[in-house]
Order: sequence, then C-alpha cells, then structure tokens
Amino acid sequence: MQNRSNQTRSIRINRHIAPLVGALLLALSVAAHADDVQDANKLFKQGQHTQAMDKVNGYLAGKPKDAQARFLKGLILTEQGKSADAIKVFSSLTEDYPELPEPYNNLAVLYASQGQYDKAKQSLEMAIRTHPSYATAHENLGDIYAKMASQAYDRALQLDRSNTATQTKLAMIQDLFSNGTRAKPATPVAVAASKPVAAEPVAAAKPAQAAAAPVEKTPKPAANNNGDDVLKAVNSWAAAWSAQNSKKYLSLYASDFKVPGKQSRKEWEASRKERIAKPKSIEVGISETSVSFSDASHATVKFRQTYRASHLKTSSRKTLLMVKSGGDWRIQEERTR
Repeated sequence: MQNRSNQTRSIRINRHIAPLVGALLLALSVAAHADDVQDANKLFKQGQHTQAMDKVNGYLAGKPKDAQARFLKGLILTEQGKSADAIKVFSSLTEDYPELPEPYNNLAVLYASQGQYDKAKQSLEMAIRTHPSYATAHENLGDIYAKMASQAYDRALQLDRSNTATQTKLAMIQDLFSNGTRAKPATPVAVAASKPVAAEPVAAAKPAQAAAAPVEKTPKPAANNNGDDVLKAVNSWAAAWSAQNSKKYLSLYASDFKVPGKQSRKEWEASRKERIAKPKSIEVGISETSVSFSDASHATVKFRQTYRASHLKTSSRKTLLMVKSGGDWRIQEERTR
C-alpha cells in the first residue's frame, strides 16, 4: 500500500488483532483453533502473508463466522494489494457485526485508496455512529473532508485560475498531506474469538484533528486526594455494566457529562440502554489503572478495558475524567483510543 501514498497515507487503517484469551473451560480442540489464529497473526506481522492466509483459511473452514479471523483475513488481503477482496471481507463483517467500528474504518481506507471519498465518508460516519469516541475514525473523517475540499478547490481553479484565495487554500491542503508523517497504529480493539487488536500501521500520514478536543491539563497529584475512592467509582461503573444494570450504570455519569457526537443526553442514554440490554451476557474488566488529580474535585483515570459480550471481545485504552459531586465521584467525560 505504500506505493499509493498520495491516496492513502493521510488516513489510518486499523491493523490490530487482539490476543485470544482462552477460557479455562474451553475444550482443547477449541484452544488449538485459537492458537491457529494467534499463529496466523504472528505470520502476518512477520510479513509472511501467504502462510498467514493459509492458517486463517484453515481456521475459517471450521468457524466461518469468526470475526477476528475474518478481520485478519481482510488485513492480509489489504497488504497483498487485493483491495476488492478485502472490501468484500470488511463489508461482510459490517453486516454480521454492525456494532464494530473497525471494519467500517478499514473500508474507508480502502475506498479512499481508490478515490471513492463519498463511500469512505459514509463508512467513517458509520464507524463513529457505532462508537462516537473512536478517535481514529474522527481523524480519518477529517482527512476525507480535506481530500474532498482539495478536489473542489482544484475544480474551482480550473474555472478561474486567477482566484488567489482558492490557490492559497489548495496549497495549504496539499502541504498538509505532503508533509505529514506516518501514522502510529490505531488503538487496539479485539473481536470475537475488531478493531480485532495489535500490529503496525499500513501506510498513512498522521491526519489533521477533525474536531477540537478539550485541552487536558497535565494532572497534578493532590496531597489530600485518595485514588481508592475514584477507582471504587470506576469499578462500580464496570460492575453495573457487567450486570447489565443500566440504571446503576447511567447514574455514575455526571449531570454535565460530555455526550459524544451530536447526540442529546436523552438519545445517548437510550442508545446505551439498548446496547447494554442486547447481549446475553457482558463482562467488563479493568486493568493497568492509574489515577491523577488536577484538584480536589477533578481526577483523571487511565486504564485498559476488556469487554466480552456473547461472541464479541474488545480491548482498548480508556481515559475517564472524573468529577466529585455531592461526595461521590462521577464520570464527566470518557475517551477511548
């Protein structure tokens, strides 16, 4: 994909495959299959794409609906330059797992590589709709808008070469893409046994930030603050989510919680209730936690979150901005990457 840098380097493909965590009660044969996907992922990261594809296809012969293996297959096809086949794989994943944002993101990258910016835009909007705090999709959407603007400015100059304002705007956008650096890999997200999760980026320049994000001051430790109280609130939030207790879950968000996207608080709560109630079971785990304070009533919690629901597994880094209200800590803003 590097030979298509003019088209694709400004948007980032998610190439992360999460390690499969085998449950203790899984049969040995199932564990062996899980090893096949792990082995395929290792081969993929080593550049042995043919061998990785053989492993994946062998696994999918027995489990054709497995989201993680299918996602890996889409990545291998992308790396092999088989864009049409990769598009079919990721499109199929969006149909079977519409709640996963990663396949939509990767579809957008492939569409953009073909100059199909309208389709790329639609795919990224779907990724954001399913996961409003998905930073990579927001960044990529900003780049798609910039690409589309570049095309519009270019057409305007073809009609009026003397328009200096348009020349300046076009030059700024061209400079943005010509001087960008290669993107860092997008945040891991695992899929059933997306965005899958863990590897290096295909070929992309670091996109311009699509929307202004609140400036986060470097947290300073406060002598009188105890991180245990904050973590207790976070653990209660995860426990309520795992128990599918949406009432308790939503009560842990502050009244001034920054709702992601353009949703109203009411719309967001309705969406969360639906997504919490839908799976047969949910298990949310928190690890690698750190707590810091900017003052006595504001804390920042960073951790790795694992999510399991029926046949879906995800893993991501999350940041919660907490505020102390009425003696209790509540979530004021959440960010996922």
